[in-house]
Amino acid sequence: MTSVGIDAVEIHTGKLRLDLAETFAPEMGDAPEKYTKGLGLHASSFPDTYEDIVTMGANAAHRLMKRKGLEPDDVGRIDVATESAFDHSKPVSTYIGGCLEQVFDGDFHHANKGERKFACVSGTQSIDDAYNWIKAGRNRGRAALVIATDTALYARDDPGEATQGAGAVAMLIDEDPNLVELSTEQGYGSADETDFLKPQQQFPSVDGKRSVNVYLARMREALIDYERVGGKIHADDFRLGPFHTPFPGMVRKAAVLAYRHTTRDTEIEEELAEEIGRQPRSEAFDSDEAYLEALSEYTDALKETERYQAWYGRTIDPTLTLSRHVGNWYTGSVHVARVSGLKALAEAGEDAVGERLLVGSYGSGAQAEIHVETVQEDWREEIEAIDIDERLESRYELTFEEYEDVHDAHNFDEESAVEEFTVPEAEFAFDGWGRMGERKYRYVE
Repeated sequence: MTSVGIDAVEIHTGKLRLDLAETFAPEMGDAPEKYTKGLGLHASSFPDTYEDIVTMGANAAHRLMKRKGLEPDDVGRIDVATESAFDHSKPVSTYIGGCLEQVFDGDFHHANKGERKFACVSGTQSIDDAYNWIKAGRNRGRAALVIATDTALYARDDPGEATQGAGAVAMLIDEDPNLVELSTEQGYGSADETDFLKPQQQFPSVDGKRSVNVYLARMREALIDYERVGGKIHADDFRLGPFHTPFPGMVRKAAVLAYRHTTRDTEIEEELAEEIGRQPRSEAFDSDEAYLEALSEYTDALKETERYQAWYGRTIDPTLTLSRHVGNWYTGSVHVARVSGLKALAEAGEDAVGERLLVGSYGSGAQAEIHVETVQEDWREEIEAIDIDERLESRYELTFEEYEDVHDAHNFDEESAVEEFTVPEAEFAFDGWGRMGERKYRYVE
């Protein structure tokens, strides 16, 4: 059967940068280490006043299509995943399709367009939809364009404020992919949770501690569910583990639990037993409380071992590099992690063809998905074509006062007349309001 997967990726980051250690921390009265070491974040990306989820998504998709030599007739569906939609009826994909029609010959009238919502996991769900569409033979030889785009802003002084970010990831899903092939097997963990929500409001309501616990619980369920169809997962079977990354500190928590699970009843557990003992088994304890306490103590000891730290440094840490400098992109975060990890392997000159990635996506509310991806022959060419370093370096550096202004400019509840900080060039930009209150866009040469 023909393989299906991610053929190519492009990233567009918001064009403004806020330094958390040097600019944000002093104004908050915090030590820089609270952000750089605790959260694992150094900077956040923000959209300029002419940027939003449409322009960022359209710019990423435009570069992707140009680089791959695609025309509208080559794309049979456009799916957008976002938590930041501004219309409860018309999907963002229609706006992005309209933008792309300004710069390509032809149109997307033939393309199926939609919008996915399930918090941050919807980017992966959109990939699943495209995969199923192609596997079902409904694509008529066309590829799918999946775009994860978000402006992840929080109310001022909210605990999540330091994790903010904005950007878009555009992915081409196609047969015989150049980057990674997607596994048929998937695992899910899903439950009705109230850890993060946006009920008719722009900024989210977040129960931070609960959200971390729900994230870990759903990820564990998804891992166990994957093993029911994909077989036992071993920690050393995967070269990289890109996880949903609202901030790297959360991934640190998830990674040690994943390692504990995937080393249970393996030679790694036996080798580590001489140093920290074997993993506790519930049947050896008189109560759940005693078992969980012992398990927590074991986990704390596990993450201090050289064996675990070497695995973490090889498998997890490379996926976090980009996130440290852009913040949370909601639906795009796990897809940024994938690019970050593969980029690190390319820069190290590693031959990763045939290596496997264990991808963990998560969305609050709450659902996690685990699936496997296999690196393809032309992966290096695709990764090296992404000019993300240049784009990160070219961002405008915000002062704290400018940050306050741009935050208000993107707050629908605030009246703001903030001037743009950068000049749009060879990109899509917001162009005012239409007769029915719709947002309008134009391509700036």
